[in-house]
Amino acid sequence: MNKYLLVISLFIVFSLPLFSQEITYLGEPSFKAGEELSYKLKYGFFTAAEAVIKVSESDKKFDNHPAFHIVADSKTAGTFDIFYKVRNRYETYVDEKTLEPYFYTENRKESNYRHTDNVTFDHNTDKITAAKGVYPMKGKTFDFLSAYYFARSIDISKIHIGDKFNLQYFLEDGVHSMEITYVGKEKMDCSVGTFNCLKFNPTIIPGRVFRKSSKLYLWITDDNNRIPVKAHVELVVGSITMDLTGAKGLKFPLNPIKK
Repeated sequence: MNKYLLVISLFIVFSLPLFSQEITYLGEPSFKAGEELSYKLKYGFFTAAEAVIKVSESDKKFDNHPAFHIVADSKTAGTFDIFYKVRNRYETYVDEKTLEPYFYTENRKESNYRHTDNVTFDHNTDKITAAKGVYPMKGKTFDFLSAYYFARSIDISKIHIGDKFNLQYFLEDGVHSMEITYVGKEKMDCSVGTFNCLKFNPTIIPGRVFRKSSKLYLWITDDNNRIPVKAHVELVVGSITMDLTGAKGLKFPLNPIKK
């Protein structure tokens, strides 16, 4: 069960839509400072974790460029919090124009496990410096949070069902790649309402947590905000569902379908 809860605590920032740098960036972000998104993650019928992601103007500048400061906090809830307490924080500083990361940090507290990392993305030398070493950066490379916010601001007006995309991201000891398939459009319910959504299928790696046949699906609003409203992933035992429970400070109006 500990492995399942670790996945829950990471899910909010790990399984969001990611696309390759070959996709055209719209030139401006789909979000603004002041945005705040709240989620609940359920293991079966039980609320297992909660997460909040906030965007603010950074008081720091990088290469004399203004930056957004994005923070994601996740924690276990209910009985899960009694048996396996999780308190995780992820932070990234991204360029306000390009949305590429300058600095990423994480502080994970999962029961007796502790992990911290500080990652610097040097765009002048194309190197990534982290706790475990220095790594080459070839092309656009993100951390989980910056990847998510960059992905929300790309042009997918010409996307077709079955199209696949890849994005480079840094994790602990190297640069990795994730593939995502566009599935199509669907209406999806969440705690905030019902929305017209774009549906994606990110790849997952089978193992102790995921079955070989496990599928991960993600639904994001088919509007200018591109907010994830729902996600569902199958585990070896049971499944996890992510549900949007709150959204405020958005750059564009959030328009649920009227029933």
